[in-house]
Amino acid sequence: MTDQLDESVRSLLDISNRSNTRSLETGTAQQARVDYNAGFPALQGAKEAVASVEDRQISGPDGSITVRIYRGFGAPSKDGPGLLYFHGGGWVIGNLDSHDEICRWFANLGKCTVICPDYRLAPEHKFPAGLMDCAAALGFMAKSATDFGIDLRRIAVAGDSAGGNLAAVLAVMSRSGAAPRLAAQLLIYPNTDATQTADSYRRYATGFGLTATTMKWFRDYYVRTAADIVDWRVSPLRAESVAGAAPAFIATAGYDILVDEGTAYAERLRQEGVRVVLRHWPGQIHGFVSMGRYVPQARQAVQEAVAAWRSFEEAPD
Repeated sequence: MTDQLDESVRSLLDISNRSNTRSLETGTAQQARVDYNAGFPALQGAKEAVASVEDRQISGPDGSITVRIYRGFGAPSKDGPGLLYFHGGGWVIGNLDSHDEICRWFANLGKCTVICPDYRLAPEHKFPAGLMDCAAALGFMAKSATDFGIDLRRIAVAGDSAGGNLAAVLAVMSRSGAAPRLAAQLLIYPNTDATQTADSYRRYATGFGLTATTMKWFRDYYVRTAADIVDWRVSPLRAESVAGAAPAFIATAGYDILVDEGTAYAERLRQEGVRVVLRHWPGQIHGFVSMGRYVPQARQAVQEAVAAWRSFEEAPD
């Protein structure tokens, strides 16, 4: 099965297997964050310079939220595009620094302003706390659009893994007026069905980075009760309707337990009239876009997401 794995990814997996690193689910959420924070810097490349970057506090539903604001080189001072990016990490780990590389790429490649919120994490803050913070960040971005040189009609959401889940949910909320309107949703190996019944959970259960056991651990920390698992705000694939959602770019990886639900979400959107660009990286694993030091396709994925975003603007639905 591994003969089609990208060579750079194969090498990383071999190193991980030899290191005997403990699985995240064998410890507490706090221990998982310590382990993750110790490991992610080795996977990121050198920080790509941007025109500016700053951290700011904004008002959230239950206190202040830290957001990091990036301005890419070439971003217009007026009527420019804006991107709200949600970091991945299973709703339990991840932070502003863990996805700093991706946000810098988006800012420069998109010549845009990127805002990334440090939303609340589970299990200390279970669903829907993190989602509410993300919605508040979108409201802030829309309200402050003029200050950032952003055209309200050019705001998109994006995210990877659990962040892709949050972006997808906000895109469904947006179509009904429950959140500001969006120009695009850019989803990188998104989690769209928390029931975890897709066949890719069996095919790639172990040996390819994110395991089925770890993903269940993440989900069970995130939800309050079993009923939340089928709530569309946790599992957007199960929404009654996604018609009218923003055009979508969806990236999937071949050796990823989430590949089937990402593909299924793309098909669901298409069936209900939403424009979709689905891009599949057959030799990659979950999280490859966060491995810029070793995986050239990482920045390429962001480049293709930006190209799809622009294509939606050029030929709107």
